[in-house]
Amino acid sequence: MASGGGYGDSNQKIDYVFKVVLIGDSAVGKSQILARFARNEFSLDSKATIGVEFQTRTLIIEHKSVKAQIWDTAGQERYRAVTSAYYRGAVGAMLVYDITKRQSFDHIPRWLEELRSHADKNIVIILIGNKSDLENQRVIPTEDAKEFAQKEGLFFLETSALESTNVESAFLTVLTEIFNIVNKKSLAASENQANGNPASLSGKKIVIPGPAQEIPAKSKVCCTS
Repeated sequence: MASGGGYGDSNQKIDYVFKVVLIGDSAVGKSQILARFARNEFSLDSKATIGVEFQTRTLIIEHKSVKAQIWDTAGQERYRAVTSAYYRGAVGAMLVYDITKRQSFDHIPRWLEELRSHADKNIVIILIGNKSDLENQRVIPTEDAKEFAQKEGLFFLETSALESTNVESAFLTVLTEIFNIVNKKSLAASENQANGNPASLSGKKIVIPGPAQEIPAKSKVCCTS
């Protein structure tokens, strides 16, 4: 069970820190999604992100304090060489497109390829169709995105940063999945040590199993309600 923490990080003990990156074309609403999640804010005159920005928010998942460190990578092509370095160390990713812009969805495979080439191969990924409040301007059918997510083994949700629809759910889906995988890995290591076997964790590095090993791709497609 996961619950949203306050929008300002407190001085409480932090049990885990998970780095999550937001990627996708420019103007799909990545910064607005981050602002809504981290500060519960939305700005109608948001400017394009230059380079990389990040926000943090601490949540409680299964009675543990989890600090989400969310990196907002600029979508403009000219910054891609700069932001590629920031994929390193990420254990989660939010791949965002605009349901009213065909090109932003058509570019998703390219962004996914870039993510998988720069990030850990076992990173937890959710596909997000943002701006669901603009239903009358929709050009990307929900079923098309669901089908793509299922094929690639991704989670999927449609969100509206403006109306705060599914933003919290999207982040909690990713963070809870990461938390569960890390906990399973830690538990396996503890059991190995208890049985006199060498620990399966090397130092403090936690290797996250691939999505296909954890959950069938079909069950990774979330509802869009």
